[in-house]
Amino acid sequence: MRLLLLFFIIAIGFFQEAMGQSFQLSGTIKDESGTPIAFASAFLLHPEDGTMVNGSSADENGMFIIENIQPGLYLLKASYIGQVSKDLPLDIDRDIKIGALVIPQQVEELDEVVVFSNRPKVERKVDRLVFNVENSVLSQSSSWDILSQTPGVITIRDEFQIRNQPAVVYINDRKVQLSSEEIRNLLENYQGENIKSIEVINNPPARYDAEGGAVLNIVTSKNISLGYKGNVNTNYTQGVFPKYNFGTSHFYKTKKLNLNASYSYAPRKDFKDVRNETNFINDSGIFSRWDTDFDKINRFKTHNAGIVVDYEFDDRNEINFTSNAQISPDRKYDNFQYTSMENGQGVLDSTSTTTSMLDEDKNNISGDLTFKHSFNENGSIRINGHYTNFDQARTQDARSDYFRPDGSFIRDYAFFTDEKQDIEIITAQVDYNSQLGEIGVEAGLKTSLINSQSQLSFYTQNNGREYVSALSDDYLYDEDVYAGYISFSKDWEKWSIKAGLRAEQTESSGNSLVLSKVNNLDYFELFPTFYLLHSINEHHSLSFDYSRKIKRPRYEDLNPFRTFINENIFYEGNPYLLPSFSNNFNLNYTLNQEYFFDFYYRDNGNYISTLSFQDNDNQVLIDMSQNVLESTSYGFDFNYGKSITNYWYLYSYISIFHEEETFLALESDEISAKNDFNGFYVDLTNYITLSQDGTFKGELGVAYLSGYLVGSYIQAESTNLTLGLQKSLWNRRAQISLSVNDILGKANPWNTSKYLNQNNMYRPVEETQNFRIGFTYNFGNFRLDDNKREIEKEERDRLGSE
Repeated sequence: MRLLLLFFIIAIGFFQEAMGQSFQLSGTIKDESGTPIAFASAFLLHPEDGTMVNGSSADENGMFIIENIQPGLYLLKASYIGQVSKDLPLDIDRDIKIGALVIPQQVEELDEVVVFSNRPKVERKVDRLVFNVENSVLSQSSSWDILSQTPGVITIRDEFQIRNQPAVVYINDRKVQLSSEEIRNLLENYQGENIKSIEVINNPPARYDAEGGAVLNIVTSKNISLGYKGNVNTNYTQGVFPKYNFGTSHFYKTKKLNLNASYSYAPRKDFKDVRNETNFINDSGIFSRWDTDFDKINRFKTHNAGIVVDYEFDDRNEINFTSNAQISPDRKYDNFQYTSMENGQGVLDSTSTTTSMLDEDKNNISGDLTFKHSFNENGSIRINGHYTNFDQARTQDARSDYFRPDGSFIRDYAFFTDEKQDIEIITAQVDYNSQLGEIGVEAGLKTSLINSQSQLSFYTQNNGREYVSALSDDYLYDEDVYAGYISFSKDWEKWSIKAGLRAEQTESSGNSLVLSKVNNLDYFELFPTFYLLHSINEHHSLSFDYSRKIKRPRYEDLNPFRTFINENIFYEGNPYLLPSFSNNFNLNYTLNQEYFFDFYYRDNGNYISTLSFQDNDNQVLIDMSQNVLESTSYGFDFNYGKSITNYWYLYSYISIFHEEETFLALESDEISAKNDFNGFYVDLTNYITLSQDGTFKGELGVAYLSGYLVGSYIQAESTNLTLGLQKSLWNRRAQISLSVNDILGKANPWNTSKYLNQNNMYRPVEETQNFRIGFTYNFGNFRLDDNKREIEKEERDRLGSE
């Protein structure tokens, strides 16, 4: 705690404020013919990095006024529907009225095709890779589609992965919701036209929580115009079963108030088929072969609602309230499993069927309150408080019947479980940033308090319902984290450097009441970060970065409960999981801001991995989380985007990688086993503008993955061929889209675990082969940019997911 107090004293020492006078800038925005452009936007930009400082919207006569401008050098630019004026340098030390800013009509005709969109642009910064998509052919896609095609990102089912680890998704530096399934639902209904850029941060700086891996940060356009806009949207997806989604969002802005409210309703029915083949082994070799076909039908009715309120007291003080609610009542899982059991010679011994019905209610409600004070000079202080309440209740009713080869009945086994989980998260945080001369300073403190209570009651039902205490438990988990950080950055003509240090004190306690086991942890850790960028000349640049990170166990992984598919297949929690620490190194070379070469090495330490073990004696298959003995990753990434013609843009990404994990083989005399894989990934995506006015666009992409390391499994190769079409209607007020996914039907690969006395494989086949039709209608001043945001809390990311 003394070290954290020292961080606080250092941070407070940098708090400073200077008084200064502000000025006003006014003018008119016109086209090349001299006609005023109504409702165009004017921006003041930093001359060094082009970031926006201030802005305003023109009135119906093309006249604009930008107020509260601090003295200094700026660039002035005007924009309207993707077209921009030339930069106008200004030295503002008084009120200024300029002449006209001219926006040219940049239209090119190529074989009856007129192109209005820019190509996506990738640029390297000192601590991140920025994928600029504003006004590009990607901007009419959903946020999910844009992130799926971001350089360095691999999509594995519902999860974004960067270099074989899950990526954390943010919107404007605020972390989005919980599970990968919920993130996908959110992003598929968040319009890509609101996105300015995607930031890929392989090694997040010190101000980000030490928990978590790479960050995908969605940067939206700034709020410039006043007024109201809204939209209604819906989509229909046809896979094995049809799925629907209905949503609406509304945004209202005055000079002081920003208000955003959104709601969506998603009734859906999902199908998943899982094939599993297990070969049980004894001293003589394979003595039993089990072939299982597991069909899962899930029915959900999910309500998502959010509200964001920003209020500016003056140009230096503002307050924000954000609340999100995800209510998912009466979730139903209908599972049916058929298993054939053969002896070592392939002769059928018996068969079994299992029916399992799960009913679940799942709710997540959160609130976030933030106050921000900006100093006259560059700098601000931000104070934030957050609260989350997550509750889940689930019952399972399962029955297995066993039969001889002739179909005669042998025996049955039935059980019932009643499970509840409640999680409460409270955080408080203060962040400060400023400029000390030419040095940028960031400092902050954060406290996180987490309380989790879980209960599982297990009953057998063969001869009436009987409580089984050995398979039941109450589990209490508390975790307190106290953190402080400070970082410094400086830019020279050809060099940029950034270095930071984060300190975290963690105190946790896990208590299994039935097992009478208490697991207490108390540890203090330092997490340094370092970034160095050298721009050799306008064509070449080199960069290097390093960070140390922590991965804490998910709350549900710590519960010592067993979640059963049937009596022979289950997931078991591990209350003795320890946090793991990683050291991450990246070396990057950039050519012409078009060719990007990345070399990386990551020591994952005692990484927390979900491993599968087959108990050959009892013929049981167990999934559980475990700290591996060691884990390393290294590889080479290359991405490049090229405009083949003015209406055809090709993006390519290639990754060559090596992954390895050494873990304790619990069902193989507890000796160490090593699982490693050398693989590569190729993504080629074509973006094509198909109409003269730029309102009709197409996309054709193929992604090939040679294989992957997934815990104790090796995932086989997979290919995903996709096609998309998008058409804007009624002066871009409406959009209709069509997409077809997994055209070849090769996106669902086999996963194989084969070592020592372990020999099993499985293949989950989800509804990846589908087509989707979407429609969005915008009303009001629909070219406004909204203030929609998600709550940033790394603690929430460890809540349970499907």
